[in-house]
Amino acid sequence: MSATNSPSIILSAAPPTIEDIAAIARRHARIEVSAEVDARIVAARAVVDRYTESDLPVYGLTTGLGAGVDTRLATEDLVAFQMRVPQARSVGVGEPLARESVRAMMAVRAAGMAAGGSGVSLKVFHGLIAAINAGVHPVVPSLGSIGAADLAPLAHMSRGLLGFGEIELGGEVLPAAIALERAGLKPLEFAPKDGHALVVANSLSIGLACLTLVDIERLFDWSLKAIAVNFEAFRANVSAFDDRALAARPAFGQRRVAARLMELLSGSSLLAADAARRLQDPLSYRCTPQVWGALRHAIDEARQATDIELVSSSDNPVVIASEGVILSHGNFDMTAFVLAWERLGQAMAHCAAGTAYRIMKIMSPGMSDLPRFLTPMGQSRTGFATVQKTVSAMEAEIRHLATPVSLSPIPVADGVEDQASMAPSVLAKAQAIVERLRYLTAIELIASVQAVELRGVSDELGKGSAEAYAFVRSHVPPLEEDRAQGPDFATIAALIGLGPQ
Repeated sequence: MSATNSPSIILSAAPPTIEDIAAIARRHARIEVSAEVDARIVAARAVVDRYTESDLPVYGLTTGLGAGVDTRLATEDLVAFQMRVPQARSVGVGEPLARESVRAMMAVRAAGMAAGGSGVSLKVFHGLIAAINAGVHPVVPSLGSIGAADLAPLAHMSRGLLGFGEIELGGEVLPAAIALERAGLKPLEFAPKDGHALVVANSLSIGLACLTLVDIERLFDWSLKAIAVNFEAFRANVSAFDDRALAARPAFGQRRVAARLMELLSGSSLLAADAARRLQDPLSYRCTPQVWGALRHAIDEARQATDIELVSSSDNPVVIASEGVILSHGNFDMTAFVLAWERLGQAMAHCAAGTAYRIMKIMSPGMSDLPRFLTPMGQSRTGFATVQKTVSAMEAEIRHLATPVSLSPIPVADGVEDQASMAPSVLAKAQAIVERLRYLTAIELIASVQAVELRGVSDELGKGSAEAYAFVRSHVPPLEEDRAQGPDFATIAALIGLGPQ
């Protein structure tokens, strides 16, 4: 695929990127298909056609699905069966997925088909691409997948492209058939295997992972900026960032994080030999390289796991066109993927705790030597006092969300499908954690900027912390007389959540 700043994303021999999927989902980048991808799909389809003509047993092609694998399909029923596949699996419930989530899921499914292992017909593949480019978004309920392929979400998507259910088009939810006609598209026409090829993937989970990784990367750097400003205000000891100490036990990510923090503090008066107020600060300050280093490592691991899924064919069965065979397997299992994401959720929870503790300490005169609750007008004013309740609530919710959900659910399909990853639920948790950690980061930024002013060091900041200070003050005025601060936190959280437009 091409770079994300291009007007189009080209499906070609180059593997897709996480940022490509985000560009399609959020900025409606168009997808173009190269001739080599078309050739790859045609080659795989030729294998499917040969198996069909020979009436060989192939899961989901000439047999039923799930527990119905023991049922051979009649030749005259092959296409009708494929039409029934998405209808029978449209069992999702709950609120509809956001538009960007649906687009990410559709784009990931297209990328998976382009890898050449699905055996989908060229006509259906291009029909999916056309729907994405036309802004056709089937209404897909958010609940119902256990991550042993995202059958229900992809079934609702497929059902919409067949002309059933509802589709969101241009902000309006319409009957699917009407939306397709308005978009200038015809309902998909299935050949053997097409219905199964559309639903037998983990496309929702991978799509959500792509979006969440983009969000986490942006939040990670803003979190480091908040730490830098807090260090300035607290007058914390930067010896915690000394690479000589960190090299003595080079745990994952800690030297990278410390180097970034020192970059943000470059030019600060805090770097002077006598600037720190204590020899050793509380651990929420002193251990930031270690805790955020663990988060950096967890992000990298989740990215690697997501990249593997994004560029691969996890279709079961998979078509190996080069050898002319179709093989059943378990490559759709997402255990390694979800363990990386569960770990990432727990890493974010550790950072949420550290953020919350630093916010509390910067408000405490016994810890910070600053006015209680950071009010310059005395204790007849509330200042940031009640903000601590919001901080406590966000941290507690993040800790709860970090609890693993991926241990296998109850067996389904008459016991045939007795293991699953719960990948969509794991990603939904990760997204919820990111949202709450973004609010905590916004609160730390605003409180630390206030503390910098009360300390009287706003003209002594490092290059990066000064930029963060100016950013906050360009949107949020100092807190003098008590006012509603919720809107301030919401403003900064929204701004630090924005990616490239």
